[in-house]
Amino acid sequence: MKGFTHFVSALAAATCFPEVVRAAAGGAVWPALAGIAAMLPDVLDFRLARWLEQPDRAFDADGDPPDPAAIAQAVVEAIAAARESPRPIRLMLHTLRLGPDAWRRYSLRFDPPGGTLTVTVGPVVTTGGRPYPGTLPEGGPVRVSLPAPIRYDYDPEITVDIFSGPSLAFEREGEAVRVTFLPWHRAWSHSLLLAAGMGLGVGGIWGFWPGLMVALGYTLHILEDQLGRMGSNLFWPLTRRRIRGLGWFHSGDPWPNFAVVWTSVVLLLWNLDRHAAAPHLSGGLILALLAVPFLLRRSARHPSLRLPEELEESEEG
Repeated sequence: MKGFTHFVSALAAATCFPEVVRAAAGGAVWPALAGIAAMLPDVLDFRLARWLEQPDRAFDADGDPPDPAAIAQAVVEAIAAARESPRPIRLMLHTLRLGPDAWRRYSLRFDPPGGTLTVTVGPVVTTGGRPYPGTLPEGGPVRVSLPAPIRYDYDPEITVDIFSGPSLAFEREGEAVRVTFLPWHRAWSHSLLLAAGMGLGVGGIWGFWPGLMVALGYTLHILEDQLGRMGSNLFWPLTRRRIRGLGWFHSGDPWPNFAVVWTSVVLLLWNLDRHAAAPHLSGGLILALLAVPFLLRRSARHPSLRLPEELEESEEG
């Protein structure tokens, strides 16, 4: 989920408590505490954990277009090193910037059952991800055999294009090597035990309800992230590896984010109204509002109900 989605859903969850609504009417900021806490796990990751990471190896493209065989070799060497190392080996895959709004795209596809890695060099793209016509290089993908069996349970294809590139961690597991995408993300910061600890800490200083709001918002963020595929290290420091999520959608998918935000806003309005002296919103109206995202999603699947530009974009994709 996006940060704004986490924020709004935590606000809505906070208003489920009548005491919080009444306190907010008197000027208390308890719902805001829940929203801020819901954004904190990713803030810790992208503003702290990401920059504290110390990669052991890095791939830097030597000219454009990059050599897919060189990219594959960097991964093969990292896996081979991890098989002999008692600690994880981290590889940073740097991006290749060609201009103010031009980046060379390349991708890696792991095939654990086949024990292979396929590297494909793609077109030059804008910062928004749109390919420039005529920039696809000659030559096809390069496929290589991996030096050890791998265990990899994230998206099969990793795309590297804009801004800073991703990192991969390779760690020996018996005779195999586990591959972890973005090892700094959703690790210690996405722990339910940390959420409980922060709630207890805030509660001990400012009281029960502020502590509960912090724990609620932080926990809700983690549980929403489990709807995706990457998962989180739910019980750090007792555990050291992410627990795989349900894989229902990606964090950046627009429809799930829209549906959660819309539902949260409706729930927020309903909670505020039902705790008012004279409620105005009927149950039928609330149910009708909750149905809006599903009706929009259904209509988007029918070509006759879509705009011409939407049809054009879907055909290009």
